[in-house]
Order: sequence, then C-alpha cells, then structure tokens
Amino acid sequence: MTESTRSTEPQQADMPDWEKRFRAPRVSLPDWAENAPHRSLFVSNATGTYELYAWDRETGEQRQVTHRANGTTDGVLSPDGEWIWWFDDKDGDEFGVWRRRPFGAALVVGAVDEPAVPGLDPSYPAGLAIGRDGRTAVVGRSTDDEGSTIHVARAGEAPVEIYRHRESAGVGDLSHDGSLIAVEHTEHGDAMHSALRVLRPDGSVVAELDDTEGGTVELGLEVLGFAPVDGDSRLLIGHQRRGRWEPLVWDVATGEQTDLGLDLPGDVAAEWYPDGSALLIAHSFEARSDLWRHDLASGGLTRVETPPGTVSGATARPDGTVEYLWSSAAEPSAVRSTTGEVVLDPPGEKSPGSVPVEDVWVEGPGGRIHALVQRPAGTTGPLPTVFEIHGGPTWHDSDSFAAGPAAWVDHGYAVVRVNYRGSTGYGRAWTDALKHRVGLIELEDIAAVREWAVTSGLADPDRLILTGGSWGGYLTLLGVGTQPDAWALGIAAVPVADYVTAYHDEMEALKAMDRTLLGGTPEEVPERFEASSPLTYVDAVKVPVYISAGVNDPRCPIRQIDNYVTRLAAREAVHEVYRYDAGHGSLVVDERIKQVRLELDFAERHLGR
Repeated sequence: MTESTRSTEPQQADMPDWEKRFRAPRVSLPDWAENAPHRSLFVSNATGTYELYAWDRETGEQRQVTHRANGTTDGVLSPDGEWIWWFDDKDGDEFGVWRRRPFGAALVVGAVDEPAVPGLDPSYPAGLAIGRDGRTAVVGRSTDDEGSTIHVARAGEAPVEIYRHRESAGVGDLSHDGSLIAVEHTEHGDAMHSALRVLRPDGSVVAELDDTEGGTVELGLEVLGFAPVDGDSRLLIGHQRRGRWEPLVWDVATGEQTDLGLDLPGDVAAEWYPDGSALLIAHSFEARSDLWRHDLASGGLTRVETPPGTVSGATARPDGTVEYLWSSAAEPSAVRSTTGEVVLDPPGEKSPGSVPVEDVWVEGPGGRIHALVQRPAGTTGPLPTVFEIHGGPTWHDSDSFAAGPAAWVDHGYAVVRVNYRGSTGYGRAWTDALKHRVGLIELEDIAAVREWAVTSGLADPDRLILTGGSWGGYLTLLGVGTQPDAWALGIAAVPVADYVTAYHDEMEALKAMDRTLLGGTPEEVPERFEASSPLTYVDAVKVPVYISAGVNDPRCPIRQIDNYVTRLAAREAVHEVYRYDAGHGSLVVDERIKQVRLELDFAERHLGR
C-alpha cells in the first residue's frame, strides 16, 4: 500500500480476535462507471483509515485516491470513468465542497485536488448526479441560512441555481441523456416522507408526484433511478402505498405508473439492469435480505442466489452478472459475484468470524418486537448482557457482521439488539409509530425485550448494560434516566443528551427531522422536547455512565453533551467522558479500537463478570 500504512500495528499473533476484526482490511461494494465499466471506485480501511480507492479491472491496478487524517468515504465516479469526485469536509463536520481528480492520477500526499464546482460555497451535501457528457453535474446543497438548493454546473460556466426551499430537498438522479432531473423534497413539512419533482436543467417543472397529500397522509416516495437509455423518460421510484417500500416505474413524460406488484413480504427496493430490460430487486424481510431479477417484459421474477444473511449492496454488471456485498453475524463481509467468485479480496489478515444470531420475537405494547441475540458459544445463562441499540432511528439491525457486538461476545457477554418501533423493515406503520413520544416509545419496546431476556434466563438482571451510538446513544441516556432501576451501566456514543440545545446546534436537515418527529420546534412544543430529552431525567440516573463524542459532530453536537455532563458532575454522579477529534464517529481504525477498548474497560471496572 502507500506510506500511510501503519508501521506500529501490533503483530497479529499478539492481538485478540476482537481487535483483529477491526483491523482486518475490508472493502465496500465497488461502484463502476456506466460508460467505462472496467473502472471502479471503492472504500477500504487497508491503510488503517477508511479512504477511497480507484480500481482498473483491465490491469488489476488499485490506487489510493484520498489521504486525510480523519478519512474519506463520500465519493462518486463519473459515468465516463474519467473523474473521481470526493467530498472534502473539515475533520468530520460534513460541511465542505466537492473536489475531483482524474481517475488515473497518482496520489500526492499533501496536494489539494481542484474544486469540482468552482463558485459554490461550502455546504452540507444533498445529492450529486454527474452527466454522461462529462461536462454537467447536478449538485444538491444544504445550509442553515439558505435551506436546500440545487445547482446545475457545466464545465467552464458558473453554476446555475434551479431550486431553493427552506425544507429539506436533494438530488435524486439525472436522466441518461441529461434532459431530466429528479428531486426529492419535503416542502410539505414532513421530513420523513418525501415528494418528487422532475425538472429540466433550466429549472422548469416536468412532473410532480406527492403521496403525502399535503402532509395529511404519511406516505413517502424515493428516487431509485432513471432508465439507463437515451430518450427514456421512465423513472424507477419507491413508494409506500401498501404499507411498505415497493418499487414502481413512473413515466414522467406521460404520467403512466406501472405497479410491479411483486409478491414478496417486507421492504423491496430495485435498480435497473444496464440495458433497461430488467430490475435487480433487493428484498429485505425480518433482518435478512436477498436478491431477485424482475423481467419487465414478461413480469417474471427469478431468484439471484445469495447465501443466507444480509446483502448490504448489489449492482448488475453489463455482462448480466450481479456483484453484491454480503455478510452474516457469523461471517465477515465479502464482495461476491453470481459467478461464484469473490470479486474484491483485500490483502492482509482475514477477520475472525463470530457467533450466529438467534431470532427472538417478543410481544410489546405496539406489537411483536423482533430482537437478534448473540451469546458466547457453549454458555448458559444468566449472563452479563449488553443491549446494543441501533441508531437512525429509521434503520434496523440485521443478520450482518458487526465487530462491535462481536467484541462484547468475546468478553463473555450476551448481546441483544432490538428493532424497536421506528425501525425500518417491518412496515410503514412500525417505522412511523414513534412520532411525538420520541424516545419513550422505543424504550417501551426495549423494556419488553429486557423483561424477556431476564425471565428466559438469558440475562443476569444485575448485569445489564444499555449502550448504543447516535440515536442508540440518545436512547441509552434517556433509558438510564427514565428506567433507572433497569440497567447497571449506560454507555453512549455520539448521543443526543440535551434535545433542545441539540436542535439549535445541529445541521438543518436534522432540525427538519426533529420538527417532524416532535411536531414542531422547541418553542412550539416545549413539553414534547422536555419529555423526550435525556437532560430532563439526568437527576434520576443511578448507574455509572460513559459517553464518547466527536468534537466536530454536526448531528449530535458537543455543546449539548457538555450540558448533560455538567449536570452529572454537579451531582457527583459516576461518569466518564471521552472526546475525540472527529465528527459523528471515526473513520480511523486505531481510534475506533481505542473507543471500544475504553467501553470494555469501563464495563469491566464497574460491572465485573
């Protein structure tokens, strides 16, 4: 690799398995250029920091593209394969500009790539689409002052603004011939459910599609992509009209909508095969996923064979094969192909595996709750147990490989992950259920699964840890305050701790989400913010609390965490805080290992085993 490879890495023989899992080189699903499919772009941690890599499949050459102290993961390969665009922010604050470099350019450490769109000030990114002509790009931006804007940029010309609104919006896609631009927007004020608008490059409107009916019906739409054919006005979109995500084909020129009517349970997404004749279907159901091919002419649905587990990304190649990123809780991720080959195998030591998950269904106050359980092999309960709560909140835990839970298992803990109300993959009603009583609803579901864990004999009620990152960190702090007798420890990473201050300091897109979740601003619905804020319950906290936070985090800003910690300190409550120089988490492997080691040590000192 390059000079950024770490020479101070411990020898693998002296390293515990949990650390090997973090250090093992891993790669993302490679993106490929539409007009130059032999050129690809992927993300890897091979040097100890997650960075972008270019891959020429004809020669086999792989080159590191970016080199920044805090890593880089946001990159796009132009359709002609000539340019790599990457987003340049400051130490993880997500506020910056797009830069670009030629695909074949050698990395020069310390050199600065040219701005991709001169004339656009720094912003939060809100979508990017690059034209096949190599000269046109559609750039979505978000700032606290301007709201959402979309610009069309052509080589040698100043960027032209074609869209602006105070509410959240972003670029969905650019049509194959560059004549149509799909935009997702929330002008109706519901940040959880987007409407669609199709524009011409001059900003004039071609078509509108809005299932929210002015915000009175909670149905969302999403852009999945224009047909990959010149002059084709078909847009593949996702909809929720039957209570789950499904694809349909919308001809934006005629208005015709073709409902695919796929007989698959759970959520269904799709993307085009490169010739536009079929769709690659990504199907997610009860924390696992698989792939299908849907022929548009015949309506036939054919399974694309993948192992049991989770497909976290897939793409159809021009030769008809499908490449996909797959893992399970027991087996580390790999980029595979329907040819049976591993497509991209990073060099270096391989990650150790872990134990498989068990599925648990628990009756809760809002319906059946799905939880995933891992326990050390050969153990019987009751065990010290970690409830590791996912972020989002609109996300879900799945049967996929995760080094964090595996580290707890290696240290003798059972791990329980709960897909509480608000999680995706269990229908629209389940995802949307958390409005207004934010945080409290999720904790009701977590409490129900906690009760199952104790009564089933899995968990030792005196050795229960509540932990999570981002929204999971928020629920951790809210949980140790509202359920003070239920938990022995709280370990929160990058959390919301003081909801009112977090609202005022966070990026604009998250303010819009909070207004949707809570029904207004802190000034409009103060009682809801108070009821949902961990700071409200800080004086009830009885157990030791550990908090880690990135000082540049735009999502869970540091000031609101400091407010919470100040209140803990005033009570002389047992707590520890770790601040690090990054944003919403870290892309540096050493830093991530340090954080996990600190969490394990905190649990050992305060809980024992």
